[in-house]
Amino acid sequence: MNPITEYNDYRIYMRDFYEERKRTSYFTWREFASLAGFVSPTYLKLVCDGKTRLSKPGIEKVARAMGLEGFDYTYFGLLVKFGNAKNAVEKEAALRDLGREASMNKIRIIDADTFHFYETPACPIVRELAPLMPDADPSEIAGKIKEKTSALDVRDILQFLVKAGLLVKTGKGTYEQTEKSLKGSKTAIPLAIRSMNKNMAALAEKSIERDSVIERNFSGVTMGINESTYARIVDVINDCRKKVIDIARECQDINQVYRLNLQLFPLTDKVNKRVCKKGRQP
Repeated sequence: MNPITEYNDYRIYMRDFYEERKRTSYFTWREFASLAGFVSPTYLKLVCDGKTRLSKPGIEKVARAMGLEGFDYTYFGLLVKFGNAKNAVEKEAALRDLGREASMNKIRIIDADTFHFYETPACPIVRELAPLMPDADPSEIAGKIKEKTSALDVRDILQFLVKAGLLVKTGKGTYEQTEKSLKGSKTAIPLAIRSMNKNMAALAEKSIERDSVIERNFSGVTMGINESTYARIVDVINDCRKKVIDIARECQDINQVYRLNLQLFPLTDKVNKRVCKKGRQP
């Protein structure tokens, strides 16, 4: 059975524990429930099938039944908190807790790396900036970032990027980007992207007041559309983004890091067309 840190779903971990025990001995759901101290013989199967949630009191019972102690016990509890979160905000908080606990115990989890990179705006900025500044120390790199960032933050980010395989250190203060991309679960990736978009939108708002119109380009249009038109516009935006990436890749003398936000979002709820009464105008 894989280490618990390789799991991002407590239900899958519980099921794998059950299957492992079942392979090596006579073990049933009834016995699993009894071992954990539950009256219902099917409760844990219902939990693993996603038909109900593991309760807070049940966390300790199940963890003890599976022989979890120390970090594994704490990590399992956080997995349950993550899996039982009712909304994205709660899931983000639980994922932060998982990453913090793993970091304290010097254990690396993929989802935590992914979330940390996208949640911290300075991470992608430093990844782009560091290769442009060979021999620069963290304070020099921090001084180039428009959003206030400390030298200590830059140092920690550089260490994280190297550890995550997103930068490779080729000499003292010299870095190169790798082709590696961060991986994560189907649950963590959308949360990470959501957090990044929220943070980058906040930086865009600050840019309106801070940067001159020569350095930035903001434009927008308010329009009435329907679902099919929305889909067509999204296709155009996706094509535009790909073309912008191709143009950026052609640049050989990079001297600055930019962020492009493409935003298309609803300003109203959908409106149902009114049916006019006979003889009356809408």
